Amino acid sequence: MPWYAIQHKPAQGERAVENLQAQEACCFYPKITVERVVRGKRTQRLEPLFPGYLFINLEPGDPLWGKLRSTRGVLRVIGFGGKSAVVDDDIIADIRAGLEAVTERGGLKEGQKIEIRNGPFRGVDAIFQAYDGEERAILLISLLNREQKVGVPLSDL
Repeated sequence: MPWYAIQHKPAQGERAVENLQAQEACCFYPKITVERVVRGKRTQRLEPLFPGYLFINLEPGDPLWGKLRSTRGVLRVIGFGGKSAVVDDDIIADIRAGLEAVTERGGLKEGQKIEIRNGPFRGVDAIFQAYDGEERAILLISLLNREQKVGVPLSDL
């Protein structure tokens, strides 16, 4: 079955996916964790990889085609010259593989015990808390009989 790109109404991506899935459509709404500074604090949020768009897997003769435009949250099917644009299966597979690689990023999970191998904290046992951008990690270490959060380059782990 081919994939198609669908533009959803502003801030209604989740609503569109819910309503399409209620009609038994296979949807793909890729999201990534993004770090933002909000009111002076770093926060991590899950945001769409392609803001305003999602993907749907449908056969060309599926009766759902007639219901797409009236589905709550859906704005339109992306197309050119009056024909819906097909998104190749390989592209969807590459996006999924990329999302898996980003979530695994070295295989570290929150709460995992690790040892720092290089740098000023070499030999110290720590607990992984979160990624701090692309090249750093936030770790919890015991220092001076207190738990301390420290930022360490990923290359030191």
